[in-house]
Amino acid sequence: MTRPVTLFSGQWADLPIETMCQKARSFGYDGLELCCWGDHIEVNKADQAYCDNRRALLDKYGLKLFTISTHLASQCVCDPIDERHRGILPDYLWGDGDPEGVRQRAASEMVKTGETAKRLGIGTVVGFTGSPIWHMLYSFPAVTRQQIDNGYKEFARRWIPILDEYQKMGVKYALEVHPTEIAFDITTARRALKAVNNHPAFGFNYDPSHLAYQGVDYVKFIYEFADRIFHVHMKDVYWSDQPGDIGVFGGHTEFGDNRRFWNFRSLGRGRINFENIIRALNDIGYSGPLSVEWEDSGMNREAGATEACAFVRKCDFEPSQVAFDEAMKK
Repeated sequence: MTRPVTLFSGQWADLPIETMCQKARSFGYDGLELCCWGDHIEVNKADQAYCDNRRALLDKYGLKLFTISTHLASQCVCDPIDERHRGILPDYLWGDGDPEGVRQRAASEMVKTGETAKRLGIGTVVGFTGSPIWHMLYSFPAVTRQQIDNGYKEFARRWIPILDEYQKMGVKYALEVHPTEIAFDITTARRALKAVNNHPAFGFNYDPSHLAYQGVDYVKFIYEFADRIFHVHMKDVYWSDQPGDIGVFGGHTEFGDNRRFWNFRSLGRGRINFENIIRALNDIGYSGPLSVEWEDSGMNREAGATEACAFVRKCDFEPSQVAFDEAMKK
């Protein structure tokens, strides 16, 4: 059996949850990866009755649930907090905007999100971590080794207590390796794991699109962290071979500006080699969902999400259970 194909609802949170279920079913998906914003999953309301209601709603449309995603609140656990964060947080987490208060409320929300996952009967939460050192990415003014070391210590200080609670609940946290997070390529992912002492509740949501345009070997990532890939996003990206006006840092332009060096694109319309990804996932024995995170500023999202579902089904395949040349042997 090939892997279930789900649709991440984060880019559809402007739609009510039942409308989203109807659309996902009509697009051909097996399930949803529900985001913790809009009314898809409301962590502050998610008692057992609420969670049972959500499962019943998905069952009504024949949809499965494997994970929930908390990218917005999780970003605030160890970020330097400013007005940008106010735009992604509900009022009860923003509060008076005091940065440390925001970080502490976000950390508490992470634990509650794990509890919500458990009530929903699932074992994985996907999200971000934030980073106290992302703003030091380009080393000028000069950044010292100690400052970077301290950043990873700060990440560990804030996240290990959360991960300890996840371990008690039997839930895993999957960081989406991504620019602006504590881990954004292979080397920083290794370092993040080391910082939390290879915590058994901590791993990764694999998304090749965030690695590829940086020049990171996105297939190697799968092999490197074979036992830590808890969830997979299917997302494509295009990048140019030609020099232009806007480089890899984006030039303070908006997504979808076709002058950019790179842009997310609907699956099959970018440059990611999904054949090699599927083969690598087969090699490591990943049997979880393939979750489409649909992002393409230049394409109708309903047409794109429908096309993407069909694309994933076409490119996924089961590993062989027998060597093809066995029949040639005596």
